[in-house]
Amino acid sequence: MVGVTRVEDFQELRPLLFAIAYRILGSVSEAEDAVQEAWLRYEGSPAQPESPKAFLSATVTRISIDVLRSARVRREAYVGPWFPEPLLTDPYQDPERSAELSDSLSMAALILLERLSPLERAVFVLREVFAFSYREIAAAVERSEAACRQLAVQARRHMDAGRPRFEADRRAREQLAGRFFHAMREGDVTGLQELLAADVQLVNDGAGKIGSTIPLFGVAKIARVLSVAIPPFAQIGAVLEAHEVNGQPGAITRDRDGHIFNVWTLDILDGRIQTIRSIVNPDKLAHLGPVADAHAVIREKKQTRRDQQTQ
Repeated sequence: MVGVTRVEDFQELRPLLFAIAYRILGSVSEAEDAVQEAWLRYEGSPAQPESPKAFLSATVTRISIDVLRSARVRREAYVGPWFPEPLLTDPYQDPERSAELSDSLSMAALILLERLSPLERAVFVLREVFAFSYREIAAAVERSEAACRQLAVQARRHMDAGRPRFEADRRAREQLAGRFFHAMREGDVTGLQELLAADVQLVNDGAGKIGSTIPLFGVAKIARVLSVAIPPFAQIGAVLEAHEVNGQPGAITRDRDGHIFNVWTLDILDGRIQTIRSIVNPDKLAHLGPVADAHAVIREKKQTRRDQQTQ
């Protein structure tokens, strides 16, 4: 029988373990599975580890590396742009690492991490995000400290080359996002154009199942597409709810029954929206709650528009 202390130790560390696994894997479901597997190994260890944190963080890291190695093959065959599964709330909080935690959680940062090898990614996450010592990292990834330092240098070089930048003022980001989503609901082309950066892009992750796999570029084109695509959803009872997603401004679209149709995320810098991402692949939304039948919603929206045009 597992002692109460071991259970309590695991529950206390669970938010950290999930935070590590999610940043390595970019998948909520896979991160949760990795954390559960780490518990099973902790539960089954014959002796109580001297440091539960060291044991569990090393275990979840190794599991995540193995999962990522197999996942990369699937992601290479993915149809269209691949985005991480959206995370609405990070369960792990550390005031001393709040900036690192927030930045590393963003869609842009997680997509950039995809360029790294699984080992580089794990070392980068443990070192740059969670400030683990090289001794701890070496034990976790089963490499020498010297090798881990080299991996960290390589990972940092890759990340610095494309590191995303965000509006520093959190309140300013939220206000701009609020204006953006209001303009979307109203079909306000001019209002949308005023908020978009000159090099703005709109990218959809639907796995080839829903929506285009080709990104859109340009202020006028994107503003026009959003202005005509979103308002009809309201006419069939859909709701666009502003919500923080992966530490950045975003929103959730729900059908009339409250089921999730898609999740939006925004990258904001210098008072303008740089990137708009839409995640509509139902496989990436199921962990958030009941998922809408996207095809049925789109058919109803189109039928409503046709009915209005013939009246």
